Amino acid sequence: MDCIFCRIASGRAEAKVLYEDELAVAFEDIRPQAPVHVLVIPKKHIPNNLALTEEDAPLVGHLFLVANRIAKEKGIAERGFRLVTNCNSEAGQTVFHLHLHLLGGRLMHWPPG
Repeated sequence: MDCIFCRIASGRAEAKVLYEDELAVAFEDIRPQAPVHVLVIPKKHIPNNLALTEEDAPLVGHLFLVANRIAKEKGIAERGFRLVTNCNSEAGQTVFHLHLHLLGGRLMHWPPG
């Protein structure tokens, strides 16, 4: 498997890493869609949210906590931010490794799509 996010998580590909622990890595998106655009990924390869199992529930909670931490560090927590996960091609998923997009630093509009 040649997954770019697996390579980033293992240190075999470069990224501007903002956070890392034994379960997750967070790094800046290379094509930001907002002033703050960070990707939060599990180190475990999971293709998308449909591939999650019951045993992954603590991991998913951890990803959200990492996103919250980064939102606070980036100064966008109180103003507001968006967490997005795309599932499969029609939703815009281009890297098939579960990831959260942390977006903030500007007014977000609704509907997003």
